[in-house]
Amino acid sequence: MNTKVNIAGVELKNPVMTASGTFGSGAEYGEMVDLNRLGAVVTKGVANVPWPGNPTPRIAEVYGGMLNAIGLQNPGIDVFMERDIPFLKQYDTRIVVNVCGKTTEDYVEVVERLGDADVDLLEINISCPNVKEGGIAFGQDPKAVEAITREVKRHAKQPVIMKLSPNVTDITVMAKAAEAGGADALSLINTLTGMKIDIHRRTFALANKTGGFSGPAVKPVAVRMVYQAANAVKLPIIGMGGISTAEDAIEFLLAGATAVSVGTANFFNPYATVEIADGIEDYMRMYGVEDINELIGAVK
Repeated sequence: MNTKVNIAGVELKNPVMTASGTFGSGAEYGEMVDLNRLGAVVTKGVANVPWPGNPTPRIAEVYGGMLNAIGLQNPGIDVFMERDIPFLKQYDTRIVVNVCGKTTEDYVEVVERLGDADVDLLEINISCPNVKEGGIAFGQDPKAVEAITREVKRHAKQPVIMKLSPNVTDITVMAKAAEAGGADALSLINTLTGMKIDIHRRTFALANKTGGFSGPAVKPVAVRMVYQAANAVKLPIIGMGGISTAEDAIEFLLAGATAVSVGTANFFNPYATVEIADGIEDYMRMYGVEDINELIGAVK
């Protein structure tokens, strides 16, 4: 039985990855999760300089998921190269580095620093606000998506995955823009924008007012967008959004995803990723599927 999948020439032993921002860079979960069992670990967002993140409170539980306005707090590329890459290299799993920035130059700086690093893929988080364009996210304007993809590709030594924001009118327009810019793969969806109000304090539950909505409740939206993107472009897609069981993951594969990332589920079930990897194998045995690639995009 073959569970291996291929993302832009990089082979993963199985299609299960962690979603950026929910797994640190692996060390937090190392005691509970055997990272060798995962297809890849996707790191928390890494910027060219340390980011302090947003003021607190910055997490709120909501029906069917959670809101977060962490603000991509991270220690920056120097600490990441010195501490996190050596930690992950101990394991037999692929390393995907999530890159964030406030300007195109920020992204390019990180990508260039990672050029000689022993990492497998770069996932570019274009849901970051573009400070030069008045704070609109790079990923909400197709011209900006194409431009930043092209610029990152000019400097990247590893294959480039563009992580698409769902906070757009038509996800296929963004997918095609990333493809036109030379992206090697796509990952989607990032969080939806949400809000919660505390009725007793009559104020916002998050200091930032709005936050990224993730968790089981977003899954139907994510499956729909993955299906649309998979049928609009010829790039491999990493599907994510509310995956907490093997059944959820298989739904994304059938919709057209080559791999899946598990995020919010890690918070309420630290063993979720390994359970999902096992569950996919059980499903394949149950239905006599010899090669996982038979499932990818099988639902038209």
